[in-house]
Amino acid sequence: MSSKVSKKAIWSWMSYDWAAQPYHTLLVTFIFAPYFTSAVVGDGTQGQIMWGTMMTIIGVILAVSAPIMGAIADTTGPRKPWIMACSILFVLGAFPLWLATPGMDDPTRILMFFAIGFIGVEMSQIFVSAMLPDLGDRSEIGKISGSGWGFGYLGGVLTLFIMLLLLAENDKGVTLLGNAPLFGLDAEAREGTRSVGPLTGLWYIVFMIPFFLWVPDTKRKPKVANAISNAMKELFNTIKKLPQDISLFAYLGSSMFYRDALNGLYAFGGIYAAGVLGWSIVQIGIFGIIAAITAAVASWIGGFMDRAYGPKKVIIFCIVVLIVVCILLVGTSRESFFAAPLAEGSTLPDKMMMICGALIGGAGGAIQASSRTMMVFQANKERMTEAFGLYALSGRATAFLAPGLIALFTDLTQSQRLGILPVAVLLLIGLVLLVWVRPGKEYE
Repeated sequence: MSSKVSKKAIWSWMSYDWAAQPYHTLLVTFIFAPYFTSAVVGDGTQGQIMWGTMMTIIGVILAVSAPIMGAIADTTGPRKPWIMACSILFVLGAFPLWLATPGMDDPTRILMFFAIGFIGVEMSQIFVSAMLPDLGDRSEIGKISGSGWGFGYLGGVLTLFIMLLLLAENDKGVTLLGNAPLFGLDAEAREGTRSVGPLTGLWYIVFMIPFFLWVPDTKRKPKVANAISNAMKELFNTIKKLPQDISLFAYLGSSMFYRDALNGLYAFGGIYAAGVLGWSIVQIGIFGIIAAITAAVASWIGGFMDRAYGPKKVIIFCIVVLIVVCILLVGTSRESFFAAPLAEGSTLPDKMMMICGALIGGAGGAIQASSRTMMVFQANKERMTEAFGLYALSGRATAFLAPGLIALFTDLTQSQRLGILPVAVLLLIGLVLLVWVRPGKEYE
């Protein structure tokens, strides 16, 4: 599969995606976020505002810290110690989500735990992605990246099945199988749904073992006495020279907008379904399964398309699909479809939401895999972790925009449906900026 490292090393590297993806699938999107807004806060609109504000704060923290951490890692050498530190944050943030009881007086501390874990998983991606060029030749990394994302989404689907079939209770206090939550968990106290935090943390601990055992790491560099100061100098020089590299500069700008928009769709998709269509946690979970399955398949196929046509064409196609999704979401409500009244009890809105979920999953999975490949094509191979730190910065420098604008538009219009509209604008900006991005010599 690769001329650089063994297949075992590549599969072990992909085990990170398998281990980490449930944080996004279960906590950010389909289980915990809608549970927090609908049950913990108890008011969908207020909950969406709180969630959007929290995501904005996290985005600012990541934007400031990511490039600095990446630059220091490149200066010192090994990446696994940084990944271990991020993993600790991941676990410390995930397990306490068990404490999120329905109607609790102070949900702010739950948001703080979530933020700790989310910072951990987002920061870890910088160092893991920086290892990608060491796994295969330039022509192979698109396929490896796509396979990794696809493998990760399969992990997300499996954990979502576990939650829906065995743990998460519906309004009647039973799981999708019609049984009480496993292990005697109290359905009335929503303990089945609340177990999503500990499950996510335990899953990560178990499946990160192959990564730490068998993925090769960069050797420690001999001169690290002034690592921080040297790293900051390198980072400053890189940022200073960015405008001279039009392709890299445009790509960072483009990805800054379209990835922020995608994160907005991920973060608020389940919340939207709960608030606008009145879906239960189980319904949202089924929605998540469909999205995750299409993401796994699309990521895998996208890896082959990436290798054949280049990452830029894959990214453009996915952005167009996501813009169409935003238009469909804004035009769909329980009462009407693009101003056309619907009969009472119509299932059209539910069907359209399921279609949108499949499109979000498919386009989202493929675009993230190809974006990772595109960053490798644009970056200086000697400063790869720093480059992915800047990539994280570009994804977080405006991270307040999607959640912030969604929160603002939701507050101004008092409509969760219209609150999604700014996401389409962010996607369009990202699409326009791709005009100046070189796809790589292999695809020009």
